[in-house]
Amino acid sequence: MANEDDFYHSLEIDHDLCIGCSHCMKICPTEAIRIRDGKAWIQGGRCIDCGICYKDCPSKAIYIKQDDFDEIQKYPHSVALVPAVFLGQFPDEIRVSRIYAALKDLGFRHVFEVESSALIYAEAKNRYARENTDKEPLISSFCPAIVRLIQVKYPALADNIIPLKAPLDISAIYALKTLTDQKIPRKEIGIFYVTPCAAKIAAVKQPVGERKSIIDGVINMDSLYNRVFKKIKEQGKDYVFPPLKTPRLTADAILSTLTNGERRICMAKRSYAIDGIENVMDFLEKLENDEIEGVEFLELRACDQSCAGATLSCENRFLCSERMYGRARKAAERERNGEVPRSQEMESQKEYLIECSGVEAVQPRSMMVLDKDIAKALEKMEKIRRVKANLPHIDCGLCGAPTCDALATDYVMGTAELENCVFYQRHLEEQGKMLPEESLGKMQQIWGEDRISEKIKE
Repeated sequence: MANEDDFYHSLEIDHDLCIGCSHCMKICPTEAIRIRDGKAWIQGGRCIDCGICYKDCPSKAIYIKQDDFDEIQKYPHSVALVPAVFLGQFPDEIRVSRIYAALKDLGFRHVFEVESSALIYAEAKNRYARENTDKEPLISSFCPAIVRLIQVKYPALADNIIPLKAPLDISAIYALKTLTDQKIPRKEIGIFYVTPCAAKIAAVKQPVGERKSIIDGVINMDSLYNRVFKKIKEQGKDYVFPPLKTPRLTADAILSTLTNGERRICMAKRSYAIDGIENVMDFLEKLENDEIEGVEFLELRACDQSCAGATLSCENRFLCSERMYGRARKAAERERNGEVPRSQEMESQKEYLIECSGVEAVQPRSMMVLDKDIAKALEKMEKIRRVKANLPHIDCGLCGAPTCDALATDYVMGTAELENCVFYQRHLEEQGKMLPEESLGKMQQIWGEDRISEKIKE
């Protein structure tokens, strides 16, 4: 098993701001957070970069790393790789062409939309499905948080993940080839992805199934939205911008990042589209327990309403979804009127892009691996069972771990003490094996000396 330090994470905690409230610890779907010395700490081996802790933190101590926006100035041909959900953040009166113009005014030389390759990605998935009928259900690789969730929490299902690059990578390949075919040197091209979530930053910085991404930088969607919106407001309604070639996407391509977006263009007879990390986990547990059979394809997304509800979304997810549906309706009308969508423009590159879309099989990295040696792992498992028998099973979190099971595991793995449990402390005190001062010291180690020592004011 790889070391947890081998995996890139885009989420970090500013311990100067953290108040140790434990909100993040309680809400983390993989129990990746612990409280020590009054601060929250992330266990990298469990973290899937879903960003739920980021959204829930009341003190804004959890932040998402991004590349410096000024990095785009290093490249004569800087490319903004924008998702359709980014355009859905803006009010209806701000047209797509206006947003593209603002992006270019901010310094981007070229703009490509991620969903330009959505139908090519769908074709690659359908081909893989036809060639791998023995791997049902096939699970989409679109959402990197889900890929990591399966790796660490449901490792037995890792082989079911379709080993393909996501549309953002396929579009990046297309953008790069389009520019290099114009004799532009690769070193002059900088591809910057505008991400709606933390997980996709991690996926770019350390892609699953391949050594390195061709994307040169990642920009948070909320920060770029603020820059673009400010630029548009400064320029005013009467600002005249040059005619721009904007993406002519199909309705299916525009909607592909929303819930049911992939499912509607897959060839599977029986498939499910599930959004929301808790809903996904509930379904995967049933799948692992053989409670669900006969499913051919699963579209799983960590966020409610999929990318419209992502952690870096500035707009209400339902409003964003409605704007994207509105744009899709207009696209469908243009298609009926004979307008050629960009997917047909990419047709000449389809086989090349599909050929480039494959990655290595996704490998499991279970957070429950107790030891590489099976015999030692079984011994630890039995020890965890015995330790749990001494715990109250009320999951109060006062020990600095989210559950009694988590504390028992941490204790056996040598990262926590059983005496961290306040109930176990009382038991030891009754037996004369622990002094009240020692119990106080344990609580100070977890929740901070100032917090525990602070006197209650009358």
